[in-house]
Amino acid sequence: MAFARINNIVLHHQVVGASTGPALVFINSLGSDFRIWQAVVPAFSDRYRVVLYDKRGHGLSDAPPAPYRMDDHVDDLLGLLDSLEIEKAAFVGLSVGGMIAQRLAAHAPERVQAIVLCCTAAKIGTAELWAERMSAIEKDGIEPITDNILQRWFTPRFRDTNPVDVAGWRNMLVRTPVNGYLGTCAAISETDMTADAGRIRVPALCIAGDQDGSTPAEVVRHTAGLIPGARFELIKESGHIPCVEKPVTLARLISQHLQEAGCV
Repeated sequence: MAFARINNIVLHHQVVGASTGPALVFINSLGSDFRIWQAVVPAFSDRYRVVLYDKRGHGLSDAPPAPYRMDDHVDDLLGLLDSLEIEKAAFVGLSVGGMIAQRLAAHAPERVQAIVLCCTAAKIGTAELWAERMSAIEKDGIEPITDNILQRWFTPRFRDTNPVDVAGWRNMLVRTPVNGYLGTCAAISETDMTADAGRIRVPALCIAGDQDGSTPAEVVRHTAGLIPGARFELIKESGHIPCVEKPVTLARLISQHLQEAGCV
């Protein structure tokens, strides 16, 4: 647990694992903090220098006023890597985290060894959809839309069999700073990586959950088709947050990709 001032905001982060190993960075989804990776990290901490962090507006990081731009998130991540003296890393990004990873790979390829794009897309949703969500949150906060979000995050089976865990993840979502949630919604709304995806030349793996209600499998598969040489994998019985719902399967896919990409 550590803090660094990057681009005039405080970022909460944690570095675990092999101090001399290759760097592996995990990037969170909208409305979450780096605890979502807690069941995945042990599969890598014996041989990687694992970096976890809360992007601006989330977790224990500062939540400056909205809106944010995707480049704000990318610049924050680059600044954090500089502060940790990490020149190059592999990146695993979930949802908006995957958009950050795409932008980073397209515009700063010298910093990227490989990317895993999990439950994400070159473009997520429409401007109208995000405007509607932001309007609802500005009026009533995050609480009223939380249950609908959880239905997209987790499969019915997971929600039914793990009610206590789901309640905990619900708390995490509800307690996300409104500034941070709105700011990142704005960043997602304005971002379309469709044209830039063809510029990505690092090894890429795109992973979808077969019951993801936020970025359906066909959307993730389409994004894989935009990135030269990218592979696509489907995790069965998983929603939008496979690092919570299917951590063993997700870790296996990430590990295989990193080995094939030479990130060992």
